[in-house]
Amino acid sequence: MAYVLRARDLNLQREVAIKVMRTNLVQQSEFRARFLQEARAAANLSHPNIVTIHDFGQDGDRFFIVMEYVEGTDLKTLIHDQGRFPMNDALSYMMQICNGVGYAHRAGLVHCDLKPQNILVAEDGRVKITDFGIAVTLATVQPESTQDLVWGSPHYFAPEQIMGASPSPATDVYALGVVLFEMLTGRLPFEADDLMLLAELHSTVSPPSPLEFVPDLPPAIGQIILKVLSKEPAARYRTADQLGRVLATFIEQSVQFGETAQHAPSAIPVEADTVPVVAGPAPFRRVDYVAVVLGLLAFIAVGGLIPLWLWACMLYPSCPLLLR
Repeated sequence: MAYVLRARDLNLQREVAIKVMRTNLVQQSEFRARFLQEARAAANLSHPNIVTIHDFGQDGDRFFIVMEYVEGTDLKTLIHDQGRFPMNDALSYMMQICNGVGYAHRAGLVHCDLKPQNILVAEDGRVKITDFGIAVTLATVQPESTQDLVWGSPHYFAPEQIMGASPSPATDVYALGVVLFEMLTGRLPFEADDLMLLAELHSTVSPPSPLEFVPDLPPAIGQIILKVLSKEPAARYRTADQLGRVLATFIEQSVQFGETAQHAPSAIPVEADTVPVVAGPAPFRRVDYVAVVLGLLAFIAVGGLIPLWLWACMLYPSCPLLLR
């Protein structure tokens, strides 16, 4: 509903991006409200992995948002150009995405339109999330309400989103699962030219395991993605933060045991309040020699006081040791 221009802020002498609403939509109040909502929603978010909003304004019949300019490209273009990503690269990007989306969730916002096109990747590898045009404030969500008009991108829709149900952070988590699947395999879990068929696939058909397309992926990664792509929101990770912690646990375990991607932990690492973390050989615990030496010195010091006490006691006739 808008186009984006690269511009220069003459006052602050910096490059910016200006998002301008298309003139044919200006007269439609719903689109104007969405455009203003994007500016307000993102303006209240200050995070390294979210595009910063600098200003919002109107010039005649043109509405515009001034935002941070990101030198780089979007994640969809990278997937198109590179195909599937190495696992470490995909997890690095997803960890940053989870950081940004998790921050939005903690601020009470659900993005509702997460897709690679809305994820910018700077030249230095930093990830920036943009386009909060259909974001929903959790405080305004009515759990039992439904929507007749569904906004967003069908390839990344969560099943409840397709049904018009109220979104939740788990709705964003589903979209993140689709994005991670796409980065690791170079394709989407569900593909169809007909939008109704695509919606049915997301709603009723079990997603394929990414290992079907990339057999050398660790089984734990496949399990994590399948959990995230569960049809029921309650079966997924609750927030992007929780998904990020699970991925961090997987990475830590892989590094801890010195395992390659092909031999990484085979069981899904989850948080302690759900299921125990994947079992593995206990790491060797190094002996703290400093503590051992200090303990011995303390023992010697205390033990050396006993003869000194006995000698001092014997000097006095009232010493209980001299009494018969």
